[in-house]
Amino acid sequence: MRGHTVTVCATLILFMAPGMAGAATDKVVIGDIDDMSGVYADIIGPGGETAARLAIDDFGGSVLGKKVDLLVSDHQNKPDLGSQKFREFVDRENVTMVLGGSNTGVNLAMANIAKEKKTPFFSIGAAGASLTGKDCTPYTVHYAYDTTALANGTASTVVKQGGKSWFFVTADYAFGTQLQDAASKVVEASGGKVIGSVRVPLATSDFSSYLLQAQSSGAQVLGLANAGDDFTNSIKAANEFGIARTMKPAALLAFITDIHALGLNTAQGLYLTTGWYWDLNEKTRAFAKRFLERTGREPTMTQAAYYSATLTYLNAVKSVGSTDSDKVMAQLRKAKINDMFTANGVIRPDGLMEHDMYIMQVKKPEESKYPWDYYRLVHTMSGDQAFGKLSDSACPLVTH
Repeated sequence: MRGHTVTVCATLILFMAPGMAGAATDKVVIGDIDDMSGVYADIIGPGGETAARLAIDDFGGSVLGKKVDLLVSDHQNKPDLGSQKFREFVDRENVTMVLGGSNTGVNLAMANIAKEKKTPFFSIGAAGASLTGKDCTPYTVHYAYDTTALANGTASTVVKQGGKSWFFVTADYAFGTQLQDAASKVVEASGGKVIGSVRVPLATSDFSSYLLQAQSSGAQVLGLANAGDDFTNSIKAANEFGIARTMKPAALLAFITDIHALGLNTAQGLYLTTGWYWDLNEKTRAFAKRFLERTGREPTMTQAAYYSATLTYLNAVKSVGSTDSDKVMAQLRKAKINDMFTANGVIRPDGLMEHDMYIMQVKKPEESKYPWDYYRLVHTMSGDQAFGKLSDSACPLVTH
């Protein structure tokens, strides 16, 4: 009798253990781990949650007869917190897919947990190209843009416009390092020269000393390898100190919320690279109208990507009739993504979602005809022009 009791208890423990394969659940659960309150909160943040919920609603709110739920957590730009929350989401909440918001360092940490837990991970706000390069995993999808595409767009354009000598002001973590390295390669390959760089801690409030170093270098181009509030604060300071009159700022990663915060008087003329723009076509405008009604602002590239990635995942689950990670990942690599984000997206074997990228120039105030009318399309890059060919991928999962 005693042995029978032990067996029953063990069986109950196995059944009730959080995150165990086969655990009973009446929901499909998506996790959203992002900077919800810090330097990158405007890039995705609460707006990303809104976009994901729009996608769930548009899908019908359920899949495989189960309600689709969304859980949200603030990683506070701390890799250990992001990876801890990822593990908790899977183990305790039966999360079946995770959306990764801004911050390359945090996303790299979460990608390791995705591999460990065999959970699909859509890295959307992070730029670091290593996520589908040397740090790729079988469960990571890098969805919206990366440092390679940003450099191939903005850096090459600025060099062609005569900006041959560069000094970088760089965010002091993985994102900044990878973006500066990618841009430096493009500059040098185009006949330009990198004169120097300075690393700046995340969420710095005073950029004056760093910008004065850039100015004293004599470089023609101020390469801003940062993002979010750090980008807008550095541009504001460059204008305040008159540095923007002697150096050409290069926005290696800028979002429409940044341009809105700066205003066209300050931001006019900047070149930038984006994977999406709200005013690009009828599909983008239709989504943007709904987003604007809910949030009071136009969506960023990455908020639009949150919507698209959520639908892409749910469509894959529906197609295979399961949330089994390996089946879903196999389906994702076969899917053609044609929605309001892209008309020609494909997820490569290294996990990169390859799609067109756009080089934009910020309009002059007199060129803007209506609210948020900020960009002029300069050039469209095909996926392989922007991200590089699969045959050149450093991902060990790719067979060359």
